Amino acid sequence: MSEQLTLYLHKVSPFSQKIQLALAEANAPYRAYQVNLRNKPEWFTSKLNPVGQVPVLTYGGPNVNPEDPSSLSAKIVESNVILEFLADLYPNSGLLPKDPVLRAKVRFFIDATMKHVEGTYLAFVQGNESFDNVLKAIEFIQELLEEGRNFAVGDHYTIADACISPHLARLKIVTETDIGNFPAGMGYRLGEELEGPRFAKFKKYAQRMLDRPGFQQTHDEEAIIGYFKRRFTNRIQ
Repeated sequence: MSEQLTLYLHKVSPFSQKIQLALAEANAPYRAYQVNLRNKPEWFTSKLNPVGQVPVLTYGGPNVNPEDPSSLSAKIVESNVILEFLADLYPNSGLLPKDPVLRAKVRFFIDATMKHVEGTYLAFVQGNESFDNVLKAIEFIQELLEEGRNFAVGDHYTIADACISPHLARLKIVTETDIGNFPAGMGYRLGEELEGPRFAKFKKYAQRMLDRPGFQQTHDEEAIIGYFKRRFTNRIQ
């Protein structure tokens, strides 16, 4: 693949990390550029993403300084759109199955991740969601996991696994550090619930994803914990 790929990201962004995971699983060469989200450069919004969000992937065009992106490159935004683009760009990677039924299952799993994991666990950490609803959300995801399978869908790592893995890691951090705006101890309690037999299938799947080399290479736990400590400072009493 001769076309250049540049990923604009931030190291604590789960949406950036899922793109890194897909690139790692596809063994795709790319350049990574860390964007300062607290002080976004003007060129980022004017030349890459007017909304000012990461990740952004540039594809094609000349190899240029990442701070001066070429008008000849395609600019692809929105993490799940980028995931599908990479699956199309690397069709032999297995990021999307060739079977149309399995492809549909991958897309449904991603949709479920967005509805039942991204939104619910983040609202819980912000102090805006109940403990019981978090458990229901995790149970919903667990029911999608097939017995005897190592991945979210089928027998191969797909963009469904890439989509959920960063959130699994952040959920684990919450259960181990109790960081969040929820009442003190609720993070630890969530961890205790997930250790029980009710969530055994989910826990085993999550650990398999977090143990993958691509995940280990892209995960900065210290930075994420620091970010959580700065952001979630209004604990409910």
